[in-house]
Amino acid sequence: MNLITTKKQVDTLVIHAHLFTMQGNGVGYIADGALAVEGGRIVAVDSTEALLSHFEGRKVIESANCAVLPGLINAHVDTSLVLMRGAAQDVTNWLMDATMPYFAHMTPVASMAATRLRVVEELKAGTTTFCDNKIISPLWGEFFDEIGVRASLAPMFDALPLEMPPLQDGELYPFDIKAGRRAMAEAVDFACGWNGAAEGRITTMLGMYSPDMMPLEMLRAAKEIAQREGLMLHFHVAQGDRETEQIVKRYGKRPIAFLAEIGYLDEQLLAVHLTDATDEEVIQVAKSGAGMVLCSGMIGTIDGIVPPAHVFRQAGGPVALGSSYNNIFHEMKLTALFNKIKYHDPTIMPAWEVLRMATIEGARAIGLDHKIGSLEVGKEADLILIDLSTPDLSPTLLNPIRNLVPNFVYAASGHEVKSVMVAGKLLLEDYQVLTVDESAIIAEAQLQAQQISQCVASDPIHKKMVLMEAMARGQL
Repeated sequence: MNLITTKKQVDTLVIHAHLFTMQGNGVGYIADGALAVEGGRIVAVDSTEALLSHFEGRKVIESANCAVLPGLINAHVDTSLVLMRGAAQDVTNWLMDATMPYFAHMTPVASMAATRLRVVEELKAGTTTFCDNKIISPLWGEFFDEIGVRASLAPMFDALPLEMPPLQDGELYPFDIKAGRRAMAEAVDFACGWNGAAEGRITTMLGMYSPDMMPLEMLRAAKEIAQREGLMLHFHVAQGDRETEQIVKRYGKRPIAFLAEIGYLDEQLLAVHLTDATDEEVIQVAKSGAGMVLCSGMIGTIDGIVPPAHVFRQAGGPVALGSSYNNIFHEMKLTALFNKIKYHDPTIMPAWEVLRMATIEGARAIGLDHKIGSLEVGKEADLILIDLSTPDLSPTLLNPIRNLVPNFVYAASGHEVKSVMVAGKLLLEDYQVLTVDESAIIAEAQLQAQQISQCVASDPIHKKMVLMEAMARGQL
């Protein structure tokens, strides 16, 4: 008597892949791997043979000669910065000498044009989760809902005056308490209103700029609100000597000691950069349960520094990757190489560790490892397909040494990403963005960037910009 086994129908089957689940302590490789997706979640992970014997997919994604990985996580990005990409680098004071003349003419419309461009760019390079830390723009949350990626939005606020007067060396910032409270109230309203939106795909954090840019009462209030609402606090911590000098002059302590004193060092904190922290301070933050975001390309460009992610990880803290200019493939490469150079040790931050920072460890740092970061049953179906037939990822070697993960980190550029799925929905298929008009987004960003550049050119301040000398010498 023949028994007919009824196969379970699922929304999507991904089959015949080099599958990297990121489960366990390594990369969780499954040869000829497959996974089943139903209702936006992963319901099975196994070999292709095993899954085809139990499931039928309404859609089947044939992944031969492709690698399938969890979607990548950008844990700290200010998407508005992309409109000045390439116009602010190779200077000693990145903020004042290159960036501020452009930001002075940034409009809400331009800011959103930048956000759209940045997200499309990174989506095409495999980023599925964005921790966007910027000033609130109209339609900010709506765009992340429309395009379909996952987001943890951290509206930025501070208490500095809109018209900041010139400061003497060592002078404390003046605070505009009324404006600061208003900005914080707007950030809190946004965070509470959008947290859990888009069927849970959009979450929020509180994103004050840094602890030196607001008074103690606002810092205490932000922490209290974050605890009450269950939000993480995402901000720059010990990012430079300016912050350290301001905190020491105002409170008599270095930033980490000050934050510890007011109750900020715990699992709610996502500490960005830590470039001016001592090793002892970095260890203190790591052991508190906080997460760290490492922006290798950004800090290398701005300060010529390698942030202390290795020390943080050695102390047991989770590190995520972030970038406002580069995609996460570039950040993985820079992170691995910069740390090897810093420590004069080619074994520091091997490729598999850096890939974990872009996936499961990054998810842990931003408090979402229960939902994303690895391909396992019960988690959201956020995944990417990488084409292994491209010249830069060829050849594929499996035995005796598998070369795929090192090539993702050291050779890939992001253009090898073929398809992207978030919460079970394809957003990129065969290199084509499915949810928004990519060409229109690029055109609008170009228009807004040109308008800002024209404003900068008409502003007398542009004559003082350091890069004007490079222009005059024909170096740009």
